Amino acid sequence: MAQAEVGIIGGTGLGDSLAAETDGEPVYVDTPFGPPSSPPVLSTWEGVKIAFIARHGPGHRLNPSCVPYRANIWTLKKLGVSSIIASGATGSLREDIHPGELVICDQTIDRTFRRASTFFDEGIVAHVEFADPFCASLRSLLSESAANLTVNIHSAGTYVCMEGPQFSTRAESQLHRQMGANVIGMTCLPEAKLAREAEICYALVALPTDYDCWRKPDPTVAHEALLAQIFANLQGATQNAISLIREALVRYRSHPLTCGCRDALKLAIWSDKTRIDPYIRKRLDPLIGRYFSDV
Repeated sequence: MAQAEVGIIGGTGLGDSLAAETDGEPVYVDTPFGPPSSPPVLSTWEGVKIAFIARHGPGHRLNPSCVPYRANIWTLKKLGVSSIIASGATGSLREDIHPGELVICDQTIDRTFRRASTFFDEGIVAHVEFADPFCASLRSLLSESAANLTVNIHSAGTYVCMEGPQFSTRAESQLHRQMGANVIGMTCLPEAKLAREAEICYALVALPTDYDCWRKPDPTVAHEALLAQIFANLQGATQNAISLIREALVRYRSHPLTCGCRDALKLAIWSDKTRIDPYIRKRLDPLIGRYFSDV
């Protein structure tokens, strides 16, 4: 099976932009968790082999709660991906984070409740460290890559991940601000948790499209015009994200990865290895195989 170094997860707009810049080919990967959102597209971008997955599937048909997060991360692991750069539309919870800018998130708050959030839910227990949910090395790479861009990029920020698919109430939006969150979205989790369990470095670029509902819109502007502005902000932020990711890939191979992401399971498996069912071991072999060579 063809291999890739960097996985890119994003929305339809990001995929369309990538397709315009690279020649990609879809591949089909079987996973224990069903098919991924879409067949990953393998390509080479700035000399780096990449695998792109459209998180919401072809035509944006999967709502955030229905995205097969486990299948997506498993697919990238199977393709040999060791780093993931993800992007996602968000609402801004801060006056100084303007729509169209980018945020390289460093923290997240999980307010989801309907999603399978671990690979280890049957016959084996693993507790990975998640105090710092985004890879420090990849975040550093993205921050350095931002130096050559003209867009304003925030080098840190807390992403609160809500369940959706409805947007927040105004009371919830104010609560999220009080919690210290900077942006709000619906897709960061369990994606980041699963990447850590799969020992893949993961960084997230948030694309603010509006100010969420904590800040009331101008009452003189029609709803249709507001929606059109949000889509325009998303398109602009997507192009900015493309530029940032391109710069990051140029520097990727020369940037040291000093994080512990790729050994996240080393001390995380708490189960007695000798008592784990062989079926479970075989099923999860791409994740845990190297820790069971002595069993």
